[in-house]
Amino acid sequence: MNDPGKGSPYRLTAAKAAQAPDGRRHRSQKSQARIVNAMLELVAKGNLAPSADQIADIAKVGRRSVFRHFSDMDSLYREMSDSIAATMGSIALQPFQASDWVGQVLELVDRRAMGFEKMKPFLLAAQVHRHRSAFLKTSHARFVEMLRTVLLGIVPKQVAGDAVTVEALDMLLSFESWCRLRDDQGLGVAKSRRVLKQAIEALLQRQVGPDTEKALNTA
Repeated sequence: MNDPGKGSPYRLTAAKAAQAPDGRRHRSQKSQARIVNAMLELVAKGNLAPSADQIADIAKVGRRSVFRHFSDMDSLYREMSDSIAATMGSIALQPFQASDWVGQVLELVDRRAMGFEKMKPFLLAAQVHRHRSAFLKTSHARFVEMLRTVLLGIVPKQVAGDAVTVEALDMLLSFESWCRLRDDQGLGVAKSRRVLKQAIEALLQRQVGPDTEKALNTA
């Protein structure tokens, strides 16, 4: 690999070296980007806990450079988290195609399926290290809250006021549910999406209001 991250969808998105005022800083920032991209490449290939030596080998830098740029692995995971957030942000910003709220909730299944599949190795890596990283704990909490906020922004007051329905929807649309279907139950992407959509439709049948029923019938 001549340029870690160059051909990867997980490469460092922030061009930190572009505006470097001098050559020395430019080289330093370029090395930092190579280290982060090497980390992303290793995690993307399934190495959820790469060592400093493995990162240095892929980045083509000395082991000391890894620790010089990142005093601990938590700092490196912070950079990884920022980079992935920037890469995946466009998914959350896509406009909904459905005009009704039920259709939009079902659209969330497709949208999150795409995002979770792309983010999967990094979310799993975060799970591995979360118990010993205050940053990753906080980052995970923000991620979960963001997903919940998107959901609550879609459903009408009638549904939002039903705590059981909201919690069930939040669970069905979570990364943990997606991971369970894909890994533990061995389902493919298409079948996992169908399972989640059918479960959500069955759940929403509990909402007996005429608007909900009409939306379900046209979803």
